[in-house]
Amino acid sequence: MTVQFTAPTLQTDRLILRAPQLSDFEAVAAFYASPRSSFVGGPISAELAWRSLAQEAGHWVLRGFGRWTVVEKATQKPVGIVGLWLPEGFPENELGWDLFDGATGKGYATEAGKAARNFAYNTLGWSTVISLIADGNDASRGVAKRLGATHDGAFTHERFGSMQIWRHPAAEACA
Repeated sequence: MTVQFTAPTLQTDRLILRAPQLSDFEAVAAFYASPRSSFVGGPISAELAWRSLAQEAGHWVLRGFGRWTVVEKATQKPVGIVGLWLPEGFPENELGWDLFDGATGKGYATEAGKAARNFAYNTLGWSTVISLIADGNDASRGVAKRLGATHDGAFTHERFGSMQIWRHPAAEACA
């Protein structure tokens, strides 16, 4: 038996946001094996990275929304995972981003984040969304600021510890 899910494909000027696929595994495993993953539970083994990729796909099935694999249009290579997230234990709907090695400093997280947030507001009907950012993750805090989010408290994650809550502008402000 195969469970089917449909994640819409979104496009920006430079990026395609599409459903996670088995072909993404090599890029996901490389990300999670690197120090770049330290703010999201890594580095971890390839076996655990496989579980993470399966979790990304499964979130779409269980919640009806999720995070997309972000593909650079120019190269057709996966450059990250960005999107909407609400695993058990999170305080509310989240917009999150993880960029792979070589994809930082290009504005991809901000560009994909805007597309994902627009989807949350305009398609899913959300009125607000947060981003949880690990203490010390200055790069992610910069993305949140570029997206117009403001610091809105603290949250202690079961595995990741102390995190900052960054609240995005309300749907009306982003229209």
